This record gives sequence, C-alpha cells and structure tokens, in this order.
Amino acid sequence: MTEHREKIELEYLLNTSPGILFNRLSSPSGLSEWFADDVAVDGKIFTFIWKGSEQVAEQTLRKENKMVRYTWLDEDMEGVWFEFHINVDELTGDVALVIIDHVEADETNDTIELWNRQVEVLKHGLGSA
Repeated sequence: MTEHREKIELEYLLNTSPGILFNRLSSPSGLSEWFADDVAVDGKIFTFIWKGSEQVAEQTLRKENKMVRYTWLDEDMEGVWFEFHINVDELTGDVALVIIDHVEADETNDTIELWNRQVEVLKHGLGSA
C-alpha cells in the first residue's frame, strides 16, 4: 500500500528552445546532465543512478517537444509518476518547464528544494543560469 501522496506543480522559466529542453528531459544523455549522475535506458525503461542508489522508471508518456512522463517501477512507489511539460508563451516566446511530482506529505518542502537545485544545474547546463 502506498502512502498518501500530494501532487506538486513547479514552474521554471528557461532561456532555451523547446527542442533543446526536450532532449534534456527525455534522453539518457540529457537527463544525466542534471537529473541523475548516470542514466541507463533499455527501451522505455530508464534506470536513474545516483551515488549509492538507483531507481527504475518507465517512460510512459512522450509528446515530442511538449511533455514526458516517468512512472516509477519500484514496488513501494507503485503508480507514482513525475512529469515534465514544456510550455511556450504564445506572445513572448518564453519557454517554461513545468514539473509535476507526487510526494509524501511530510517531504513536500524537501522535494521542492531538491527540484529547485536540480533545475539550477539544468539552467547552468543550458547556459541560462
């Protein structure tokens, strides 16, 4: 039984193009630049590797240059997913990354801080820090 999780939605403005951003969100090489230390892929199964740990997720949704969803395959996180959306403002052309995640209620602030740090690494890699 999974614990009760809350949905959080975070938005970050990035100085990049949707195509470049999508590559960072959907490919092993892109994800290993900011999200995990290393990423292995086998079909739609992604293994995210951090110092001393790894987690496995399936890329369950993918819309080119728009969004990508990963669903965790760990038993204790059954049905839990996170998603990246790329929003482009029609007037300004600004590119925003929207992250949707599901967190345990007592970990909300820690998770937001973690995403903030990871996105700073992403921005740095994109040259928009």
